[in-house]
Amino acid sequence: MKLQDILTPDCTICAVPAASKKRILEFLSSLAAEKLVNHDTFQLLESLVKRERMGSTGIGNGIAIPHGRLINATKPIAVLITTEQAINFDAIDHRPVDIFIALFVPEEECQNHLCTLQSIATIFRDKQFCKQVRQCKSNHELFQLIQQAS
Repeated sequence: MKLQDILTPDCTICAVPAASKKRILEFLSSLAAEKLVNHDTFQLLESLVKRERMGSTGIGNGIAIPHGRLINATKPIAVLITTEQAINFDAIDHRPVDIFIALFVPEEECQNHLCTLQSIATIFRDKQFCKQVRQCKSNHELFQLIQQAS
């Protein structure tokens, strides 16, 4: 599954004020909770924190893909945000992060989960594309850029 298939305009936010890794994870979880009927912010946050304990999802070049598996979820959901300032996220390259793509997937869809993560990593491997993402001035502009990504 591609990022474009599971990202919605209301889960695409530009220039979020960011103070810490914890606050970003909370923000991502609260946005996703509005879309997932059977899960609240706390459950979503717990799924992200559980995964972060295994190792940071900061993949380098200012990008992080926090993700979690959810019991009783019926569909995957993605949340994409950029932050006003890059924050420390314990990324593998030790650089701060300002692009966050959160992914929440049903627990039993492991193969889909891996395919979606690979799709996201492929899109954001392109440094020119990341530069365009960072230059977006509105939520709509950011969403449209993602929809046009190959």
